[in-house]
Amino acid sequence: MVRNRLRILSVVALPLALLACGTREEDRNLDSLDNELVEAGSGSANASDPAMTAALHDQIMVDPALAQHANADSVRPPAQPYSGGVPPTGIAQPPGSTPGTAGASTSETIKSTPAPGADCPACTAARESLTLGALASRQKDRRTSACAGAMRYSASWADRLPVDVPLYPGARVIEAAGANTNACALRAVSFSTNARLQTVVDWYYTRVTNTGFTAEHQSDGTQHTLGGTRDRDGGAYVLFLSPRRDGGTDVDLIANNGN
Repeated sequence: MVRNRLRILSVVALPLALLACGTREEDRNLDSLDNELVEAGSGSANASDPAMTAALHDQIMVDPALAQHANADSVRPPAQPYSGGVPPTGIAQPPGSTPGTAGASTSETIKSTPAPGADCPACTAARESLTLGALASRQKDRRTSACAGAMRYSASWADRLPVDVPLYPGARVIEAAGANTNACALRAVSFSTNARLQTVVDWYYTRVTNTGFTAEHQSDGTQHTLGGTRDRDGGAYVLFLSPRRDGGTDVDLIANNGN
């Protein structure tokens, strides 16, 4: 009788004990999920999704083709530098005059420049010179070429040209350089104007010949040069003129005896 009771108790108690020691599948899944979340939050890469880890830690990929379209509407710098030229007051155009008109700032009668010579070695030098200093160094006048190495660039040199070889009225200065030493007073300016090339050549021809300079006109068919010297003070100048597509003129001016 006693043995029968023990057998019954064993049969009933054993499943209860196993049930108490075991863990339900739902509880195991919840615990595992909690642990994974805790480990992922602590920065453990082993417990997180590899794809998620790669997405968070890898470098951002950029498509160069699409990057070129970024900031399409942003404000951008100008295509060319702003003009810093300040024309000398002696050649300022009077009110009501047409911008770029020859003789606008002088009472002199404009002379017609003689036809250019066919040979133009100075035109070749201008095309091969990348800077104003290089262009000055290739001039025939020895004072000009010797001072080229001392030139420094600044827009302020455009306002220090010789009085007899000034900046053209209404000119827009692009670049300027100069040298001021005991032996050098060299000035060089690149500028543009809306006036036609022949108008600019005639204006300078009138100005320099009336102040005692010689004037030699040369052209290679496209570019023109006008240059000369003056014996009384050793003055020298040269202009390189090229027509623009819009009808205006680009000019490089080099002169010694600057202010």
